[in-house]
Amino acid sequence: MANTEHIFTRFATTASEWAGKPAAFVAAFVLVVVWAASGPVFDYSETWQLVINTGTTIITFLMVFVLQNAQARDTRAIQAKLDELILTSHAENKFIGIENLDEEDLKHLDRLVAKAASGGKQAKKAAAQAAPKSDKTATAVRQKIGDAKTQKDKRKTAPRRAPSKS
Repeated sequence: MANTEHIFTRFATTASEWAGKPAAFVAAFVLVVVWAASGPVFDYSETWQLVINTGTTIITFLMVFVLQNAQARDTRAIQAKLDELILTSHAENKFIGIENLDEEDLKHLDRLVAKAASGGKQAKKAAAQAAPKSDKTATAVRQKIGDAKTQKDKRKTAPRRAPSKS
């Protein structure tokens, strides 16, 4: 199971990187132009139309899952980096885990932080107090980061390199 997930992760990373390149757009554009130019040859038949409709539908359907996987991994990696920055800085640890708040709470917190950025000490204090009151999330994240650091220190081999962005 884990091997299958690893294969899919590698495939999703490669596919999303390839799909974002200009060459992919050019290839898709050329394919559509060739399809359109072949219309007179096939008398613009229903089968001719079905080819492009079916092909684009299948590709779109599959790419949703591939791109969602890549985006979810990127988001988790960025979130872990931000949590680490918060933990190692003078920032409020209460902000760790706010990505799990509902939309209304996030908007309220965003307004308070924007107000704090433009205001003085009182506004900053209000923003810090508006962050989630429960330290459960921050404590759990601190524990996970601590565990990860401990395991990293125990490892003797270098970690695998991240895929290169070319």
